[in-house]
Amino acid sequence: MKRGYRQLWSLLAAVMVLTLITSCGAERNLKRAEKSLALGEYFDAANEFKQAYSKTSSKDREKRGQIARRMAHCYDRSLQTAKGIAAFRNAERYEQIQSEDMLTLAQLLMKNGSYKEAGLVFQAVLDSMPQNLLAQTGLAAAKQAPEIRELGSRYTVKKMDVFNSRRADFSPMLFGDNFDQLYFSSTRNEAQGDELSGITGTKPGDIFYSTKDDRDKWTRPEAVKGGLNTDYDEGACSFSSDGREMYLTQCSTDPSYPRYAQIVKSNRSDAAWGKASEVKLTSDTLSSYAHPAVSPDNEWLYFTSDMPGGMGGLDIWRVRITAAGYGGVENLGKPVNSEGDEMFPSFRPNGDLYFSSNGHQGMGGLDVFIAKVGKDGHYHLSHPGYPLNSQGDDFGMTFEGPYNRGFFSSNRNDARGWDHIYSFENPEIVQTVKGWVYEMDGYELPAAQIYVVGTDGTNEKLSVRSDGSFTKVLDDGVMYLFLASCKGFLNHQEEVLAMSNPKESRDTTLQFALANISVPTLIDNIFYDFDKATLRDTSKVALDKLVNLLNENPNITIELSAHADARGAAEYNKRLSQRRAESVVNYLIAHGIPADRLTPKGYGKERPKTINRKAAAKYPWLKEGELLSEEFVASLKDKEKEEICHQLNRRTEFLVLRTTYGMFDEKGRLKNVPKPKKTEEKSELNPDGITIGFD
Repeated sequence: MKRGYRQLWSLLAAVMVLTLITSCGAERNLKRAEKSLALGEYFDAANEFKQAYSKTSSKDREKRGQIARRMAHCYDRSLQTAKGIAAFRNAERYEQIQSEDMLTLAQLLMKNGSYKEAGLVFQAVLDSMPQNLLAQTGLAAAKQAPEIRELGSRYTVKKMDVFNSRRADFSPMLFGDNFDQLYFSSTRNEAQGDELSGITGTKPGDIFYSTKDDRDKWTRPEAVKGGLNTDYDEGACSFSSDGREMYLTQCSTDPSYPRYAQIVKSNRSDAAWGKASEVKLTSDTLSSYAHPAVSPDNEWLYFTSDMPGGMGGLDIWRVRITAAGYGGVENLGKPVNSEGDEMFPSFRPNGDLYFSSNGHQGMGGLDVFIAKVGKDGHYHLSHPGYPLNSQGDDFGMTFEGPYNRGFFSSNRNDARGWDHIYSFENPEIVQTVKGWVYEMDGYELPAAQIYVVGTDGTNEKLSVRSDGSFTKVLDDGVMYLFLASCKGFLNHQEEVLAMSNPKESRDTTLQFALANISVPTLIDNIFYDFDKATLRDTSKVALDKLVNLLNENPNITIELSAHADARGAAEYNKRLSQRRAESVVNYLIAHGIPADRLTPKGYGKERPKTINRKAAAKYPWLKEGELLSEEFVASLKDKEKEEICHQLNRRTEFLVLRTTYGMFDEKGRLKNVPKPKKTEEKSELNPDGITIGFD
């Protein structure tokens, strides 16, 4: 009997010790969970809450319910939807769920595609909080989401396995003049650093990129080198219009402080991205700044922030980009921002703003919305429907030029909530102008500006890419005038009429060859009869272009020069080249150019050609800056090369002599004094004072 009592007491003591140890263990987990939660490490906090929950007796209903409730919110923030729903249901079972928890539960049910169940929970929230706007919007969304899915849209989407890993891959951004590079964020195992993030449970994100090969196939993604990536989180990048700057989000780690996202900028040099530096937008150091997006005109930086003065959780803001820095932070306000979260702004080149929100009526999670500026100057929102949007998080749009196709990211159909990259396309009939600005007889002019006016009131200034190109989407039936301008060069303009109601997409290609005002410019394709000054009919195309150039630049005078090769008598060559120069001048006069704007000059062989960069690229055996003198040509010892040099020396050129012709009267006074404009008529689109319009 005594032996039995001793065994019973030993068993009871063991149970008491185990209970005490378990209780102490749960408290340790709770302390670690709260510490991780304070630092924003939701993944680690959820795991600690989970352990504390399992170590807490089911008889302690209140405590167990409170832990489940805290755990559910951490699952929600770490994008573990199914686990978050289960944890909220446990909190509900233990009667510890609150109205605001029910709202989050309903939103998670929407992300899970459980629309009917979500509707019931939203209604329960409204029964206790009838004025809650998020619940009102959510209930309407739960009712309409199945219809949106059933209706579908013209969008097609496809998961891009070539970019994706077994972790998160998100926020793609196309780059390059031909959109043949894709940058995106990834937490894959190849990311830099050794530690796992307490926020996501994965490696901190890095910027990766993929390029198209010669067969239009995307290559295996690689991490960006050059100091851009760090052991911290980098993500959601955007590029300046000239491609020389990358803005991105960086979230540094500090074991003692909460995580605050910040926007940083990296500069591109020699095809490599350098170490990023912080972009200081405000003096507020307790708010997050993320998801930068540069507007198509390169004048505004849009971003996401939770700083004071917003409308809900996260809002979209913008700040002006100036030569002196960043200034004038603005909240976009309604209808873009809501009581929920608005994130991941990006732009289609036509100026349409794309962003993601869980505060507007959608299909669940973050939905993509389109904000277009109407004729009233205000944003108007639209929802692009299914399948671009889904029950999951859909965000991070990037476009292949003017076309409604490109890439985005979504965690749809991923049980663990990982984001993946998808392609999208919405076949549209688009009319575009693709233009190239380059130096006449030379290379591209990336410093040029394009001024555009249209009969519909269009008045824009476009920047050109590094290859001198630009793209403009046209509206049906509008006549457009494009003027290319670059410091040190003559202007050139072209007109384009967009078709009304076109049956298919249409591209118009324009060439803007600008003449340098400081060096002679070659007039290509000028041909004379052999040993004569008679112009051949094949020369008229080039000569008519010269007539247009002189009409477009009415204040210039030029010297029209003809040159010969070194063969033949010097005096004879000079007389022949003089007659040829006069033939060109006579053609120009016959086509309306005043004679006093033109000076014919025959140089014979006196001024051999100096090789420019373009000619050196065409003939690798010639060097840039080399003079094709008689001695140089004779030294070649190659008949074919000699003949090429002779052809290069036989040329017709023009040189700008004056840029003020007809601007002043006989007393030296300006003939047409510009009238001062009223304040309201001033335009930022034309700071250079270039007049452009239709006759």
